[in-house]
Amino acid sequence: MSTQLHDLRQEFLEYLEIERGRAVKTVENYYRYLDRFFEHSKVKSPKDITEAKVREFRLWLNRQPAPNGDTLKRKTQNYYLIAIRAFLKFLRKRGITSLSPEKIELAKVPQRDLDLITRKELDRLLASPMKEYAENETETGRLRALRDNAILQLLFSTGLRVSELVSLGSDIDLSKDEMSIRGKGDKVRVVFFSKEAKDAVKKYLDARKDMDEALFVNMGRNANFNDGLRLTSRSVERIVKHHATRAGITKKVTPHVVRHSFATDLLQNGADIRSVQALLGHANIATTQVYTHVTDKHLKEIHHKFHNKETRS
Repeated sequence: MSTQLHDLRQEFLEYLEIERGRAVKTVENYYRYLDRFFEHSKVKSPKDITEAKVREFRLWLNRQPAPNGDTLKRKTQNYYLIAIRAFLKFLRKRGITSLSPEKIELAKVPQRDLDLITRKELDRLLASPMKEYAENETETGRLRALRDNAILQLLFSTGLRVSELVSLGSDIDLSKDEMSIRGKGDKVRVVFFSKEAKDAVKKYLDARKDMDEALFVNMGRNANFNDGLRLTSRSVERIVKHHATRAGITKKVTPHVVRHSFATDLLQNGADIRSVQALLGHANIATTQVYTHVTDKHLKEIHHKFHNKETRS
């Protein structure tokens, strides 16, 4: 790679991190994607990036083996194309001549199926911690159940990502029905508490005796008081899985599945997709539109149930 391209790539990565607020992991991925493109295409300068070079790279990517032995999925291939396109947009902003970003079209990928649970399954999941509370006679066990109840109620009430949930502090303000959360890309959005979520968090906080600054803390035998007690995302995933098993749900249930339930619940009850996009913190409306086929099924059920039925006097 030429010194010019090396320097421009470095400027681009710094721009992503500082001006666009992208996560360090995202910046590292962009570095890797661009490095692979430059290495394969042997381009020396921005003007050497042509449609032909990108097409050759796409063909090469399409034939690369994946870890499971298959070829790379189109979704994975698109990550490379998105990085190249973002780099070209950066060059254009700097007035540097290269391939137009619009010349790069992403591969069509099949619409992914959402991992969803039914409303009855969701209700059983949300009820599980307090059933465990009633069954437990130890102080730690009951406190753990109150914590788990607060976690599940807050996930469903707000649609928070698990990374956002574990970042919350114990100084959370429950005098309001809303709070601001800093999500992906360092973007701030407002999320809202249901009465059930507020009550659950209050009961949990009232029962806590530690002074840790984290809202959700580890109560297991492996809790490290020197390093703080804050739960990790992986810990919350295990908690959700535990209560899904207790609730008799055989599907894989994760915090993200509860986020899916939050979104589909809003849409099925009449919320518009732009509002749901804002509540979820999606940068792109296309990300939110994955939920519409779920609500389409719901509308189909309504149509079959109520349309063209004979009325009886």
